[in-house]
Amino acid sequence: MDPASSFLPLGDFTARAPSARTLTCSTSAPTGLLNFVLAESALELVPKEIRKLPAVVSDSKRREADASAILLDRSFHHSAMARLKDSEKRGRPDLVHSALLSATGTPLYLQGRVKVFVHTYCDLVVDIAPKTRVPKSYLRFRGLMEQVLLGRGDKLVTARPSKLTDLVRKAVKPDITVGLSVQGRKMELEDLAGRLMSADNACLIVGGFPRGHFSAETLSVVDELVRIHEMPLEAHVVTSRLLYEFEKAVTAVNH
Repeated sequence: MDPASSFLPLGDFTARAPSARTLTCSTSAPTGLLNFVLAESALELVPKEIRKLPAVVSDSKRREADASAILLDRSFHHSAMARLKDSEKRGRPDLVHSALLSATGTPLYLQGRVKVFVHTYCDLVVDIAPKTRVPKSYLRFRGLMEQVLLGRGDKLVTARPSKLTDLVRKAVKPDITVGLSVQGRKMELEDLAGRLMSADNACLIVGGFPRGHFSAETLSVVDELVRIHEMPLEAHVVTSRLLYEFEKAVTAVNH
């Protein structure tokens, strides 16, 4: 699979074939940038210690691919994953896909006001170029991520080894970093969006895993830990709600 065929620039809405064009429409200059980080994401290749287990071998044969080159996926590898540390947080690339679709489908993203990063459980950072469209088909997304995690990405999406602390402190260097968790203090969405919007370079961290809580390392880079609902919400729901409120806050200021 060619990674370049799976990501399309957001300006090319009508194209039927893959294109490498950049966005040509003009937009007003951003008043502030929101760095969106999907942290500790359940996105990784099958770990070495379970590659020879029956569930993984069966999936590998079905896909005619080496076990080392396919994504860990609980839908197919559930029985094998019981041997993994933090297994409840891993093997959900579909969750990452849904959250990325929610983030990259927003007007803010089209306008270049949101920069998206995916930090994985295994301490890789997937860097998605601005205004790049995530494949809507999960199968295409899966194939692309497998190529990227194997180091075969292109200029639109790349992966590199990096701890979350290095990403936030050395690369993003935000004015404020907010983490979303049910363990945080309650804050209304409107208030949180206004706080993020008031910063020149804000960072929002959302968990990219199905169960559990942020690690101590993730918490170490967070200035404020907040919750927006009494119930635990899935990553794509949190992403959609927060980015919509952020968009409203930006629009209100600009008008």
